Amino acid sequence: MRQAPNTFPRVLGPEPLVYYSFPAQWLTNFPTREISVGPPAAKLSYRIVPPADYGFHITSTNWPDGSRRRYRFDFRAAVPGPANAFTAAPRGTLFLLHGYGVDANTMLQWALTLGGDGWRCVLVDLRGHGDSTGKQVFFGARESLDLGQLANYLERHGELSHPMAVLGASYGGALALKWAGEDARLDRVVSLTPYDELEPAVLAIRDGYARWIPRGWVRRAAGRLPAEVGVAHAGLDPAHWLSERPVTALFVATDHDPIAPPAAVKRLHGMALPGSEYRHLSTGIHETAPFQFEELLPDVRKWLNRPAPAP
Repeated sequence: MRQAPNTFPRVLGPEPLVYYSFPAQWLTNFPTREISVGPPAAKLSYRIVPPADYGFHITSTNWPDGSRRRYRFDFRAAVPGPANAFTAAPRGTLFLLHGYGVDANTMLQWALTLGGDGWRCVLVDLRGHGDSTGKQVFFGARESLDLGQLANYLERHGELSHPMAVLGASYGGALALKWAGEDARLDRVVSLTPYDELEPAVLAIRDGYARWIPRGWVRRAAGRLPAEVGVAHAGLDPAHWLSERPVTALFVATDHDPIAPPAAVKRLHGMALPGSEYRHLSTGIHETAPFQFEELLPDVRKWLNRPAPAP
């Protein structure tokens, strides 16, 4: 469970429930960059998507496959996009954090959409994911410090415009809450389908994707994880993080989500600072939440573009 997901043998990968596509040449317009973070030492891979009019659109379809439903999302945009009023003076800097076991490309749709709104977007491959290195993951115990180091680096090199915001999904949504509690520069947080406790979320992932692993093994391993990464009991639970350092955030839950059920997301919302908001998606599953623009985009835009909070 601690092993970096990008080192897993591909043969062990389950068949995905969600597929997405975009032209590979888009990425040449947003070249990969690297920064050294740690300890423990790792290379964090990231891309910067500058503000421009990308004209992003997403189309979707879904189909039944036995007892499960599968989803496909196709992206369309003008890349590179023509400059807009924010290209030279961004509205702010938005960090986009992906879920466990995937990479930053799953958040590209947000970068192209909110980049059109004027945000300089930073797509990050978290430690042990995508093109980033690191032999293991820490489920938040180390990753929030990695992100702080990345923000410091961008600020030193004149690539960090304020205000600073973060939008994360699932594992990334949980990390967004922890990072915001540690970094006062973050005053806009969007957390899509975050789990409240790690162990139930891990068991739900096992139930959905890896039933061949005995459930008791997974439960015992999840119980050992805090000690294995050097934190106290419950030290990897977002509910614990918010109990110590509550933040103001927009929380999003969806039905049919055993990993981050609505009750768990509502619990986190109840622990957050006054002014936080909760939204409930009426369709989709945990894995589709980052792609459900028609329902999410108005609320996310309103939340990110609101006036800066008082000191």
